[in-house]
Amino acid sequence: MPTRATIIAAARGWIGTPYRHQASLRGIGCDCLGLVRGVWRDLLGPEPETVPPYTPDWAEAQGRETLALAAGRHLLAIPLAEAAPGDVVLFRWRAHLPAKHCAILSGPATLIHAHDGAAVAEVAFASWWRRRLAFAFAFPDLVPEPD
Repeated sequence: MPTRATIIAAARGWIGTPYRHQASLRGIGCDCLGLVRGVWRDLLGPEPETVPPYTPDWAEAQGRETLALAAGRHLLAIPLAEAAPGDVVLFRWRAHLPAKHCAILSGPATLIHAHDGAAVAEVAFASWWRRRLAFAFAFPDLVPEPD
């Protein structure tokens, strides 16, 4: 069962993995969803559902909260204000579009994500990201950290 520390450590293990659309192989390639899928496998075992093929413009084309709905099937939805290191966060590129990017919070002011054209990186959770924050989720069966 994961702790916030093990989630963050697992996500940091993906840093440097090149961006590859639809991939989820540490050190070989992943996209933002592939990073979260890989951390799930690292900590919880096999993925709970098969991800269907998707195009880079899938959110715009469908106009539905597909990513948030899928996250809600397997992760625990939490209020944005309660998102903490180790939680999965989803972002909208524009206010009127569905969320289509995900990351894992690694600290109060940092997140880990895979972004098109770059490798998985730990970056500042700057105001640009905060303005686009749409959903937050916790991993299931999260074990509280010892005091």
